[in-house]
Amino acid sequence: MGAIIWLASFPKSGNTWMRAFLHNLLRNPDKPMPINELNKFTLGDSQYAWYRLFTDKPATDLTLEDLAALRPKVHRAMMGAHPDSVFVKTHGYLGASKDAPIHTMECTAGGVYVVRNPLDVTLSYADHFGLGLDEAIEAMAVEGGLSQATDDQVIEFLNSWSTNVKSWTQVPNPRLHIVRYEDMLEKPIKTFTGVARFLGLKPPRKRVEKAVKFSSFRTLKKQEEEQGFQERSQHSKAFFRAGKRDQWKDVLSEAQVARIVELQGDQMARFGYLPK
Repeated sequence: MGAIIWLASFPKSGNTWMRAFLHNLLRNPDKPMPINELNKFTLGDSQYAWYRLFTDKPATDLTLEDLAALRPKVHRAMMGAHPDSVFVKTHGYLGASKDAPIHTMECTAGGVYVVRNPLDVTLSYADHFGLGLDEAIEAMAVEGGLSQATDDQVIEFLNSWSTNVKSWTQVPNPRLHIVRYEDMLEKPIKTFTGVARFLGLKPPRKRVEKAVKFSSFRTLKKQEEEQGFQERSQHSKAFFRAGKRDQWKDVLSEAQVARIVELQGDQMARFGYLPK
């Protein structure tokens, strides 16, 4: 059995990109790994299929109390998915729900947390969840915020963007590696090599370069256009929208930028996201 390495982030912050990179790095294929096979490589903490092992209740009927009781069983089951490290995607904040930890530490080896400028997250969040920009701004600031359950996904306890980020990053931890989305864009080789080394890997530079190329935004977007992507929201035309930074400058009004800074400013300042 392998211990869990959490691939964590607030929604629409680069988690899928990180998963694609690791998939291509560790499998070392001759051509890009299909994006619709990501869920075979990285499990999802909200995938109902794992909870169904221990309950007959539909995903949409599971309460926070139910999930608090089920999570330790689910996480132990996930450990059996691979003989070595088990990568598990999560958007949950690092804390408790109904007096039970959202991430079972007894099953955990470590984690990688991806953080992205909330000014840009707002645009992707609105598109993904079918919200107006003002709605998205307020939704991302809801303390205790939850995702919506679907037939194949259970509720995730997101919390606000700031609380999510702070919960994972406020206390330095040698078992946690923090990555900025913007660094993934601007210095991918250095940034992804850092991720590999954190995981105890020493891949040759050419292997990292190939994994970066095979998981580039252009490659992922092309795959989605040709094959579709099962994680695309019904509200969005595409999961992979632009893959750029600072899109907010052309979209958000001054009032909207000011509101985001008012709501999220403390954590934005920590990561260099305050507008200049």
